[in-house]
Amino acid sequence: MLRTLLTAGAFAMTLATGAAADDSQLHADWDDLLGTYVVPGADGVNRIDYGALKDNAEDSAKLDAYLESFAAFDVESLEDNEQFAAYANIYNALTVQYIVSRYPTRSIRAGYIVGPWKRVFTTINGEDVSLDQIEHEILRVDWDDPRVHYAVNCAAYSCPNLQTDAWFGASLDEDLNAAARAYVNDPRGVTIRRNGTLQLSTIYKWFREDFGGSNDGVVDHLLEYAEPELAAKIQATRKITKHEYDWDLNDVE
Repeated sequence: MLRTLLTAGAFAMTLATGAAADDSQLHADWDDLLGTYVVPGADGVNRIDYGALKDNAEDSAKLDAYLESFAAFDVESLEDNEQFAAYANIYNALTVQYIVSRYPTRSIRAGYIVGPWKRVFTTINGEDVSLDQIEHEILRVDWDDPRVHYAVNCAAYSCPNLQTDAWFGASLDEDLNAAARAYVNDPRGVTIRRNGTLQLSTIYKWFREDFGGSNDGVVDHLLEYAEPELAAKIQATRKITKHEYDWDLNDVE
């Protein structure tokens, strides 16, 4: 199925073969778990109570069952934006499941030189798929939308927030824009240095090609979501001089 974007802020409604499902029920258990274990902080950082989830056998089983529900499910039977929501939810749920299985841990990268993303798998419609494949071979390739990076959470402090609600097709565009604004306007995303230049999340360096392919493209992306005061400061310099990323686990404090 061909997926294309009409604009940077709206998904093309290309229908997949088969009947579209109601994804509000599809992701109900994951939505419930997020509402229970994601703890919004006063500093704007959402943290996850991995320890409490691990200690709750019923909810841990619910998380496992949620992921297992896709083992024989054809995500391609969903409408385009519902497919995006499903893959993003699966990615985030699989990441949480992985952290819970290793908890306590200081970082998702603990024990790895790079990280576990190519070694953590789930089954979708009969095929084993890794975290790496979901992000880099499905979401980034099939949708070609920089907001992918605000949709998936890598269990790190500097990552865009894991939301308190699941992604759903009906509200996807609005919710992705909100997630983008939240990150861009947070110091994890953009910090104005003392000399007036920009310190950005390393996400904008690792995936520069997704944000216009140049520093100017990155700046233009930031301006699309920055609040007026921050936008004025970004526009005044447009110069990126530093990138930072904190891999510490986004665990509750």
